[in-house]
Amino acid sequence: MTTEAMIGQIKCGAYDSRLQELYVDDSKLETQKMRYIRALETYRELFGEGEIEIYSAPGRSEIGGNHTDHQHGEILAASINLDAIGIVQKTSDHKATVCSDGYPLLTFMADDLQMREAEKGTTISLIRGVLAGMVRYGYRTGGFQAYITSEVLVGAGLSSSAAYETLLGNILSGLYNEMRIPAEEIAMIGQYAENVYFGKPCGLMDQMACSVGNLVHVDFAEPERPIVEKLDFDLNRYGYSLCITDTKGSHADLTADYAAIPAEMKCVARFFGQEVLLGLTQEKLLENIGALREKAGDRAVLRAFHFIRENERVGQEVKALREGDLRKFLELVKASGNSSYKYLQNVYTQDTQHQNVALALAVSEDFLGENGVCRVHGGGFAGTIQAFVKNEVVAGYRKRMEQVFGEGACNVLKIRQYGGICVTAEL
Repeated sequence: MTTEAMIGQIKCGAYDSRLQELYVDDSKLETQKMRYIRALETYRELFGEGEIEIYSAPGRSEIGGNHTDHQHGEILAASINLDAIGIVQKTSDHKATVCSDGYPLLTFMADDLQMREAEKGTTISLIRGVLAGMVRYGYRTGGFQAYITSEVLVGAGLSSSAAYETLLGNILSGLYNEMRIPAEEIAMIGQYAENVYFGKPCGLMDQMACSVGNLVHVDFAEPERPIVEKLDFDLNRYGYSLCITDTKGSHADLTADYAAIPAEMKCVARFFGQEVLLGLTQEKLLENIGALREKAGDRAVLRAFHFIRENERVGQEVKALREGDLRKFLELVKASGNSSYKYLQNVYTQDTQHQNVALALAVSEDFLGENGVCRVHGGGFAGTIQAFVKNEVVAGYRKRMEQVFGEGACNVLKIRQYGGICVTAEL
């Protein structure tokens, strides 16, 4: 379909049902329609009129398994109704030409897949990395032109880079592989791009949640062959929203804090002759606690204690969701947050004048009472907090959090059913 025809289809309501499915919140429909129309118009300004397809990939929110994936543990994450979308056309010139909203146009040969050190940390490295990952996994690639725009907040723990990689993977799956590449492999290709080409040693949780969609339970006991389970769970049906508050804390000088978590966990693992903590029991930890304190220090022991309990908790959360027991699930979310706060210790920073995450949790607990639960989100220290909030108090909760952290700080989200998808397919 041409850009002009697609704009007409969106304006007349032909895509309303699909957009409502993707964005869940009916109040967002008109906003999303205008967003898609603006994206189509921008594509047309860049590339002219042509036959196009539209792809979408969501951001993600970690639900359970805080800092467990790097120890080969289990995680529970959810795709959210903030996404990256791409207006795309297949080309025969073997060039990848991509314009990401707010960035210069990038063009290179789609078969030029050599990794370049000078490109690390840039958008072009992710595009080239996904193309290389496709070839590495045995899939076809070729030329395409795309305009990409994203609502996934950068730096808010919602995995904007994983959404971008997932979007590119789905574009190449649709244009050159009949949309047949499994979501799990698209996630692994995205991780490969980020690890090798972008230069960030991330785990697989972010890409898997963005690619698979809805709630996803992943067991990383064998990292090269993770066990992935998609859970169909409609949080909205239970009358709750997922709220993510950006506490506006600075991530400057926190690299060492983040790196210390897996380093200290692995120090405890080495004490027991293991590479990672998976398989260590609480009983064994306590039996050796004296020597461990001497060897690794108290914080490392506490972080190992967190991992053991948290890894077990993920399975309990999954069980509660399968059984539709929301009360139990929310109890476990709260327990997960408490463990991260007390044992993992990824809430406080060395800057005693700025304890944004701890303050956000205190304000949230005071406001919510029995109307929801909250916890530190993602890596922690200076980023975001997560809250499951009853729909009837969401407006008040958002107002309270933005009084403290500024307008736009609190994002009211829904869990989306789909991971990466071709929006224009199978209407």
